[in-house]
Amino acid sequence: MSILYNLKKRMWLVFIAIIIFRIGSFIPIPGINMKVLEQFFTHTNSSLFTMFNIFSGGSLNRVSIFTLGVMPYISSSILIQLLTLICSHLRNLKKEGEEGTKKINQYTKYLTLLLSIIQSISVVIGLPFIPGMKNIFVFTDFYFYIISIISMVTGTIFLMWLGEFITDKGIGNGISLIIFFGIISSLPASIQKTFSVMRIYHFNNLYLLLILLVMFAVIFTVVFFEKSQRNIVVCYARRHQGRSMYASHHSYLPLKVNMAGVVPVIFSSSLILFPSIILTYCRHVFNNKIFLVKIFDFFKFNHNVYMLTNVILIIFFCFFYTSVMFNSKDTAVNLKKSGAFVPGIRPGLQTEQYIKKIVLKLTTIGSIYTVFICLVPDVMHSWLKVPFYFGGTSLLIVVVVLMEFIVQIQTLMMSTQYKKILKKANLYLKN
Repeated sequence: MSILYNLKKRMWLVFIAIIIFRIGSFIPIPGINMKVLEQFFTHTNSSLFTMFNIFSGGSLNRVSIFTLGVMPYISSSILIQLLTLICSHLRNLKKEGEEGTKKINQYTKYLTLLLSIIQSISVVIGLPFIPGMKNIFVFTDFYFYIISIISMVTGTIFLMWLGEFITDKGIGNGISLIIFFGIISSLPASIQKTFSVMRIYHFNNLYLLLILLVMFAVIFTVVFFEKSQRNIVVCYARRHQGRSMYASHHSYLPLKVNMAGVVPVIFSSSLILFPSIILTYCRHVFNNKIFLVKIFDFFKFNHNVYMLTNVILIIFFCFFYTSVMFNSKDTAVNLKKSGAFVPGIRPGLQTEQYIKKIVLKLTTIGSIYTVFICLVPDVMHSWLKVPFYFGGTSLLIVVVVLMEFIVQIQTLMMSTQYKKILKKANLYLKN
């Protein structure tokens, strides 16, 4: 009963945290002209604002205190992980276990603060230069800029803390859940917009059926690949314990097809926003120079350069994050220490190479699958002119995060079932 109560408590904490996140996304920064903002987002089709708005849970189209969302935290996590490969100090901290992880997390938070300050300054200074947003600010004095920057930085730091709170006290990964609910919040508006476009352009029901079939196929593919794994047979030699000899037995070393999960998609989406933000600002500062306009057009949503950049980033982060999360050498050493071996493979170096080869193949398949899922809806929207406003990136994040959330709930529920079974068998002893 205590575990069931703990599960309910965790669920309520997640529910309350998400309500706080949604309320905060409706609190605008003081001094914003909401009429100008509504007119701009009614007529804009910019990929930069659409993507940024989706990941911030609609905070951007209200210029709320959560405008930056958790993107500065994700960007700082990427930079710290990249620096871990270069900086010997961070590598040594990573080897120190829990204490080292705490230090690295502390560095990530400091970097998040720095990036959120830089991005908030860019947003406040750059918004009036965007066409249609010239009169976005009611006040333009020094105090307004200070209050706006402090509001956005505080909002990002609060979301970072809220994500850690959900991870520690609730269920699932807090940052992923914040992104998940941010995307879900825009789903009703996307569906309504899709139906309105279909009515205006008189699309027949086959287009709607095609959209539903694609969404079903994408969700089915995501679930299939996320549940798929490669089981490596591992045998244990006979062992002596006292005068008894225990027979050899075998088990499996499970390796997921997509070890990196949804992290490469989130990382690539956050990084691909940087050139767009910089180019948006520079384009209007330098009075729409022709070369800047051409470069800016390359990063428009559904442009070939945009898609190619997105594909390269996703593939890179699939391999990079898998190498960070799974170490073939450590796995081979642990198998050798426990007296286990892969049939037909010598323990030690050959086992490491064998596992590394399998992981490489699995990561290649996983990266192709991730790219396919992220690009299919975008290609349909671009080439077939289908009014599909819920992209593959968002759909992948939603399905994967929801699956992980359900698995964690099932794990907690399973522990409750085990206790009930043991209690019926008179094997469960109360403390």
